[in-house]
Amino acid sequence: MQRKLPITFVGAGLPQIAELAGDAKSYAERLFQFPKIDSLNEPDARQALIEPSRAEGVTFESGAITLALEISQGYPYFIQELGFQVWEIAESSPITRDDVETAREGYEAKLDSSFFRVRLDRATPLQTAYMRAMAELGPEAQKASDVAKVMGRESTQLGPTRAELIDMGLLYTPEHGYAAFTVPDFDKFMMRAVPTLVVPELQKRTRKKKQD
Repeated sequence: MQRKLPITFVGAGLPQIAELAGDAKSYAERLFQFPKIDSLNEPDARQALIEPSRAEGVTFESGAITLALEISQGYPYFIQELGFQVWEIAESSPITRDDVETAREGYEAKLDSSFFRVRLDRATPLQTAYMRAMAELGPEAQKASDVAKVMGRESTQLGPTRAELIDMGLLYTPEHGYAAFTVPDFDKFMMRAVPTLVVPELQKRTRKKKQD
């Protein structure tokens, strides 16, 4: 940068990338720009569904598009997966709202078995309980003390677990004291995958006996 060399570096990551860059390199916020790439806005999400099917001579009814955007929330991969499932079950053009509703089961099953499951399988029982407690509170960013209350613990006891989930890329901190899932609808998946919240018992620390 000081020499103004013609070099461009582009990277991508989860929402905590700016914080991690700052931890890795002092003044990273001055060296790099961190634009937020989020879910598609409504016009772009519509185009993502309409244009590929139109190229194949197939159209969507207005109600079908509305439901598809509601289900996918504009998240690019979700749009892709839902579009695939709808294409597989729709028998004629235009694609209807009923087609999208019918495809919903297959769409959720595919996400549950791959996209979501691979994240949950990395978690310990306590980490799983923490995410399940968050899911019980809803999809929004949740306060650490509220999650702890659901689990019947003190927030200080769960601080390390929360930090581990952030390091694993399963949670991020949109603001101090709050944590949110890094992908949409993970709360719904947790409610489906873990119907009952089970909090592991506290492990008592044992002191090592001094050797004579």
